[in-house]
Amino acid sequence: MPLSSADPAVVVDGLVMRYGATTAVDGLSLEVARHTITAVLGPNGAGKTTTVETCEGYRRPQQGSVRVLGLDPHRDHRALVPRIGVMLQQGGAWGAARAEEMLRHLARLHAHPLDVGMLVERLGLQDCGRTPYRRLSGGQQQRLGLAMAVVGRPELVFVDEPTAGMDPHARRATWQLLQDLRADGVTVVLTTHHMEEAERLADLVHIVDHGRLVGSGSPAELTEGGTRTLEDVFLALTPREAR
Repeated sequence: MPLSSADPAVVVDGLVMRYGATTAVDGLSLEVARHTITAVLGPNGAGKTTTVETCEGYRRPQQGSVRVLGLDPHRDHRALVPRIGVMLQQGGAWGAARAEEMLRHLARLHAHPLDVGMLVERLGLQDCGRTPYRRLSGGQQQRLGLAMAVVGRPELVFVDEPTAGMDPHARRATWQLLQDLRADGVTVVLTTHHMEEAERLADLVHIVDHGRLVGSGSPAELTEGGTRTLEDVFLALTPREAR
C-alpha cells in the first residue's frame, strides 16, 4: 500500500541487534517524518551505524522491526533500493574511476536522474572531475559520495557524516544542497558528530546512547529555545567518564 503524506518514512520499533555478548542496539524505537531532515546523534559505539545499516537493508533485525517507505528493508531490499540513496562515510566508489565518470555512470542507471553538471557545480567538483577517486582528498570524496547518493532522485537519503573533512565553503554548499533536497520533498536521515550541522539542518534530532533513545525533539525543544547549546544537551544525555 502506498504511503500517505502523514505516514513516517522510517519506523524503528523495538530494534535489538547484538554482536556476540555485546548489545549494540537495545530496544530502540524512533520515527522519521517524511520531507524532513532528521539527525541521529550519539557517541561512538552508540548503535547509530548498526541502526542505519538495518534501515538500509544490510542487516536483518534480530528483534523488533524496521519499516522504510512502508517496506521491510531486508525482505523487500530489491524494491527499496531504487527509492533510497546512501552516502557512506568512506568508500562507495571504485578507486581507479574518475569522479565525474563515476557520477555519470550512476546517473545512467536511473530513469530520471538529477543533472550531473548541476551536481558537479553545486558541490564544487569541477576541478577534480577527471581525478581518480583514490587520489581525491577526503573532502572531495565526501562531496562525490553525496552526489552519488542523490543523483538518482531518491525519496529518502541516508547521509553519514556528510561534511567530514570539508572546508567551510564546501560544508555550507553541502548544507544548502541538503536543505534544497528537503524543499523538493526528499527525506534526509543524517548521522553526524557536528553539533552545529545538526542544529542548523535538522527538523528533529534523535540522540542515541548505548543502543537506546535518550532524547528526541526539535533543536529548539532540546536546547530550550536556545538557552543551551545542542552540544550541552548531547553531553548531558550521553555522559562519559572521559571524552
